[in-house]
Amino acid sequence: MAKKHKDELDIREPEFENACECQHEQDSGYYRTGSTTPPKDHAGVVAVVLVLLILCSGLITALGLLDIHPFHPAAPAEPRSPMSFSAADGTLPQVLEQPDPAQPEDAQENMGPTCPADAHTDLQLKSSPQGSENMAQEGALSWQQVYEKVLPSVVSITTRTPNTSSNGSGVVMSCEGYIITSAHVVENASSIEVLLTDGRTFGATVVGADGISDLAVLYIEADGLTAAEFGDSDSLRVGDEVVAIGDPLGAELRGTMTEGTISAINRDLKIGGKNMTMLQTTAALNPGNSGGPLINCYGQVIGINTMKIGDYASTSGVKGLGFSVPMTSAKPVVEQLISIGYVSGRPTFGIKGQMLSSFYQYYYRLPVGLLITEVKDRSTAQEAGVQPGDLLLSINGIRITSANKLEELLYGLSVGDKVNTVIYRSGREYEMMLSVEESEK
Repeated sequence: MAKKHKDELDIREPEFENACECQHEQDSGYYRTGSTTPPKDHAGVVAVVLVLLILCSGLITALGLLDIHPFHPAAPAEPRSPMSFSAADGTLPQVLEQPDPAQPEDAQENMGPTCPADAHTDLQLKSSPQGSENMAQEGALSWQQVYEKVLPSVVSITTRTPNTSSNGSGVVMSCEGYIITSAHVVENASSIEVLLTDGRTFGATVVGADGISDLAVLYIEADGLTAAEFGDSDSLRVGDEVVAIGDPLGAELRGTMTEGTISAINRDLKIGGKNMTMLQTTAALNPGNSGGPLINCYGQVIGINTMKIGDYASTSGVKGLGFSVPMTSAKPVVEQLISIGYVSGRPTFGIKGQMLSSFYQYYYRLPVGLLITEVKDRSTAQEAGVQPGDLLLSINGIRITSANKLEELLYGLSVGDKVNTVIYRSGREYEMMLSVEESEK
């Protein structure tokens, strides 16, 4: 092989010398290097082979996962043996025998019903009896009778503030003109209007309101009122059927009745920092139902509707979770609101406030705080120098950003406690001590 290569070099040398004779003369440093043909590149062939190997490997793996064996004959199917389990003591449980299809029909008692020979594949509607009135038990009323009995006692409430208006419901407590509703329905209202079922409209005044129980009592000067009958909520049981009557989404839908059950009793909830014991119901409650009655099958008001779950939990689309103040809890509150105008023992600083909008904060370059709108006469806040228009920034180092935050902090204090308070006024902060006193409103 080496000799053949040498012969090839000997034959080509003269031609190479003649072809490059002029180059020898010009460049004496020129050296011959043999054949200038570049070696063949096999990288493309190698790459194709590798790709084919990878594809083959992937195909084989896929067939293995699918339990497909193209190069092996299929094994005959073996009958499956029943799986056995042994108990802790080593004994075997009894194996249930499978029915034999060859046995006669009367021997296969556990086979279940069979389709009748005259079965139809089309949808057939049979005649139905007329809907009957729902009688829960002896002495109870039908829901139609409950609605007729209680509806004249349910009122629509419209409240107005300088910036907006809202709607709620209420129930007539006595023919003298007292109406029970929710405290949050009439909170900060500059005017209150009550619409009766017979279409009459009256202006209402707030006799008293209690934020902790979320109850309020209104008064209207009207005659011919139909007072509701109130029942003992302590006799309720989970599963008792109830209905709610009110104005869901406003007075346009006033007098709407929704049906449900008592789904929980003595449900303890912490709302806005205050602990409340409520009745839980599946009756649909919506904005506008607040302050309306929850009624049992005897037509008795056993709760004052106050909220649904979306009011205290940021949850959308939740259904069947409404809450009402039980009448046994509402009774002493309502009686105190009528007799003295407030519930004794409730803590307060003697101030009222509202949240300041972000626009005013940025425009006037004000810190985040609660805008004080009212200071009670002869209160500790007034004696300390607090004025309407001040900003309440913090109490005991806790930042106050809303009226709910102030109430939440109050509910953790007792009458007589002293707190460190920071007030903002005219570009300066003032620190003062305030005493917690008993609320009279």
